[in-house]
Amino acid sequence: MGLSEVLRPVSRFSSFKRTQIILQHLGMSKHTDSEPEVFLERKGCAGVITLNRPKTLNSLTLSMIQQIYTQLKKWEQEPETSLIIIKGAGEKAFCAGGDVRVISEAGKAKQKLAQDFFREEYTLNYAIGTCQKPYVALIHGITMGGGVGVSVHGHFRVATEKTLFAMPETALGLFPDVGGGYFLPRLPGKLGYLLALTGFRLKGRDVQKGGIATHFVDSDKTIKKLSPTSLKITLRQITEGSSKSLPEVLTMEYRLSQALLRGHDFYEGVRAVLVDKDQNPKWKPAKLEEIPDEFLNDCFKSLGSDDLKF
Repeated sequence: MGLSEVLRPVSRFSSFKRTQIILQHLGMSKHTDSEPEVFLERKGCAGVITLNRPKTLNSLTLSMIQQIYTQLKKWEQEPETSLIIIKGAGEKAFCAGGDVRVISEAGKAKQKLAQDFFREEYTLNYAIGTCQKPYVALIHGITMGGGVGVSVHGHFRVATEKTLFAMPETALGLFPDVGGGYFLPRLPGKLGYLLALTGFRLKGRDVQKGGIATHFVDSDKTIKKLSPTSLKITLRQITEGSSKSLPEVLTMEYRLSQALLRGHDFYEGVRAVLVDKDQNPKWKPAKLEEIPDEFLNDCFKSLGSDDLKF
């Protein structure tokens, strides 16, 4: 299943603009010690959550949970925010879970933090599961426990070959929480029972095959080697094509073929891949953000009397 399917429309989330920005977030984020433990940013039409504790495998603190919940609720009500993305900083982990050492110490000391953490974590899990905007989790790297809770309940989960999924709570004297009792028994066969009872780890494509991830992407391909113009056109083509008849799709694709023949990248791609074979195309524009919506609209517009007819 390809990346483009991440963006297939859900009835109430059919706008292309709501999803195209995800292409800009497949790379992992950098980190410095002076930065906050979670970034909450608006980028275009997307609200972007970046878990920013790579030295602790982006484990969740109570403060992070509170900040994410508050911002999630705000974005859910904002008309200008039509997509929510969550990802982890660094290359090792999306999120390895809750900060269990702190929770354990608080529990031993009979501190209220231990109660508050679970209450607010589960409240966030429910908010994600009932979110009225498309929620996309990029689960690159270690994804366990609490990291599963902030990803699996959303609409889309994108795994890579470096994804390592597990619910290891029984090894910690706990149980597979964060909604584990809901999503684990709903996995194919008895897979959920295996994962829950043994902490068995799924890796890479198996995370998608097991029904935990909805999509899979090879991280080392990243997508930047491809034509930005082709990516944006293809994304909209697939999104719109999901609700069109075959004749309507072919008419749309004829319009796109003529638009690309008027442009640069088709000729450059053929040169780089098939003629000179240097595999080093120089795309124009070179970045996704340099392609305006007006250009896309022009590619899809009617050709009038030159339109394909059946």
